Amino acid sequence: MDKRNSEAAMDAANPLKDLTRAQFAALGGDAVAYVKPVSGLLLAGLIEDAEFDGATQYHLVMSADGTPLMVADTTEAVAEWLGDQNIGVATLH
Repeated sequence: MDKRNSEAAMDAANPLKDLTRAQFAALGGDAVAYVKPVSGLLLAGLIEDAEFDGATQYHLVMSADGTPLMVADTTEAVAEWLGDQNIGVATLH
């Protein structure tokens, strides 16, 4: 078997390669989250009836499917909240 045939066989055997973005995000469901730094200015536009200092950098915890889970102004608050949850944190490199 040449290299092209073995690569094609590997692709066919890996169902994750055919997932849509939504299906891939749903794999983590509410078990995987990521923390994204966001400005208070951006948060003020996203969350109605909440006050955020436009110059402050906040930490937005999002589930794998993009659902916002919590906002904090310190990494310690995020770590404490995540410690009480049954959620794995994904990191981006």
